[in-house]
Amino acid sequence: MKYSLGSVLYYWSKETLIQFYQQAMNSSADIIYLGETVCSKRREMQAADWLELAKEITLHGKQVVISSLSLLQNAAELRQIAKLVDNSEFLVEAHDFGVVNKLIEQKIPFMAGYGLNCYNAYTLRLLYRQGMIRWCLPIELSRDWLQDLLYQCEQLGFRHNFEVEVFGYGHLPLALSARCFTARSENRHKDNCDTCCEKYPQGRKVFSQEKQLLFTLNGTQTQSGYCYNLGNEQTSMAGLVDIVRISAENLDSLSILEQFRANQQGQYPLTLTNDTNCNGFWRHAAGLSLIP
Repeated sequence: MKYSLGSVLYYWSKETLIQFYQQAMNSSADIIYLGETVCSKRREMQAADWLELAKEITLHGKQVVISSLSLLQNAAELRQIAKLVDNSEFLVEAHDFGVVNKLIEQKIPFMAGYGLNCYNAYTLRLLYRQGMIRWCLPIELSRDWLQDLLYQCEQLGFRHNFEVEVFGYGHLPLALSARCFTARSENRHKDNCDTCCEKYPQGRKVFSQEKQLLFTLNGTQTQSGYCYNLGNEQTSMAGLVDIVRISAENLDSLSILEQFRANQQGQYPLTLTNDTNCNGFWRHAAGLSLIP
């Protein structure tokens, strides 16, 4: 099993990002994802900065993948993506089919991110034939779905021609919108948001009237309220999953990576609580559920 660090989903300052990735370079992560995937107004790191950081991380023996925006809304964003796609050095993770099309046009191998709607073997076969070499399971799909889908890939003759990655830890990216929910929560318009999401480096929590934690607002992205944690599900991934992704929540997230590694065979189970953690989607249950 390999372990990856997903691109940071929150708006962190450039200094915080550099600090995190300096630590990540010396971690046991096999793969590190870089790039802004949520909002193009988060500009502390420019394309040139990401690519420079990618080269430095590569020198530490890690594979670097450049992640794209999950929702392209205008030509300027597509031009920004083009700078990353044209890097000719690093694998690109596409979260939007506009990015996929550009990669296909240039005949560049790519990774299909969890933001793409890839739910069946025929879609995967089409993407594989056009250059896909890795696929991240959409976060709402279960182990049973993955097993059935990979069986279909086996029947179609390309099961072992791409890697399978699973989002294993972090607040789940459930939905994206052209609206900015963080700005709205501060009575701001998106066009005049003043990038207020920077004040919430772990997102802004949303509770029900019964005080249950339901969602996390992260700019244009709505995340789960509970933290998804498949640290105790790794034995069920055997034969299905090649890579487990850890999504950074804070500067201490690298310790989660080590916990996952230590418990790969179930030797050191993680302590999870049902008021902060969930694993329902993987277990084919309600997303908020935590099933032992």
